[in-house]
Amino acid sequence: MKQIDMVFRTMIAELQQRAFDDAWSEDFPPVGRFVSVKVDDRKYWYFDQPNGEGGQKRKYVGPADDPDITARVEEFKREKADYKGRRKIVSVLTRDAGLIAPEAFTGDVVEALAKAGLFRLRGILVGTVAFQCYSSYLGVRLPMASILTGDADIAQDYAISAEISDSLPPILDLLQNLDPTFRAVPHISGSPRSNAFRNLAGYRVEFLTTNRGSEEYADEPAKMPALGGASAEPLRFMDFLIRDPVRSILLYGPGITVVIPSPERYAVHKMIVAGRRQNDAGGEAKRQKDIKQAELLLLGMRQFYRRDLVAAAFGEAWERGPSWQAAILEGMGMMTEEAQLVSQFNLKNGRELIASAEAGGR
Repeated sequence: MKQIDMVFRTMIAELQQRAFDDAWSEDFPPVGRFVSVKVDDRKYWYFDQPNGEGGQKRKYVGPADDPDITARVEEFKREKADYKGRRKIVSVLTRDAGLIAPEAFTGDVVEALAKAGLFRLRGILVGTVAFQCYSSYLGVRLPMASILTGDADIAQDYAISAEISDSLPPILDLLQNLDPTFRAVPHISGSPRSNAFRNLAGYRVEFLTTNRGSEEYADEPAKMPALGGASAEPLRFMDFLIRDPVRSILLYGPGITVVIPSPERYAVHKMIVAGRRQNDAGGEAKRQKDIKQAELLLLGMRQFYRRDLVAAAFGEAWERGPSWQAAILEGMGMMTEEAQLVSQFNLKNGRELIASAEAGGR
């Protein structure tokens, strides 16, 4: 896999910082102020600004121990958006560096959700839209066929949604501003809550969350207070995927700052879920995409990423028990010989890391 030139990687870093600065400026105008609030022995940043009625409106920002957020709070000031310059950077990266932008409607959906506060509220892009962002994150070219999609999947941890005391605007209103044919999709369980929305063209926006472990929650969407009236489908393995996410950039318009799973967790997760796909035509197509994406990330990270992080993700998944181990081995068996060797190497190193940590703790 070929890494893009240093000049393009530098442009990605600049674009990501400028997009993050711009998004921050839109969310936090200078008439407001940041306040630190302590909850259960942990501090969180909130932003207070006048509501126009003589009072204050409070907005959740994030944990105070997030160094990026806290650094930005400390140097808070309004920065003028430079859309023209950022659009030029995006154009150069997609035209000259060979990085691939999402199709226009996906870009519009992610941009609308981002401006509404999705990533501020610790939402995470997952699925193929997230995979599109790994090319810029890792600085490598990924094949077009591996990133095409007709939907957008968003995840949020259930506990986070319940605790942050803030919410997106109504999701259906946001989507209907893009396409008035969007409708809530009835859930298969018959629950009145919906976790998915689809337009007449078949484009689907779906919300997912972590499985709380009890059977009573397994068959219906979970109520998510921070998602603007949307619920979320609890899924097994989701807690592993969305732990310790990273920031990246979606190469659309002036660049959209997004939050995605770390690439090592995404790769391992795809290996695990591939074997759980249904054995029909649709399931087989998704299985092949899962494995292809896992292979591409593993091979890309082998050359241009920290090996200890990849090994740690394999080791953590393996330590979760026999069912996880069987899923990892099944996924590994579907890969090319080269990707299998890379996976075996990472798994061996991951297990050794855990064994060493356990020995040191005795």
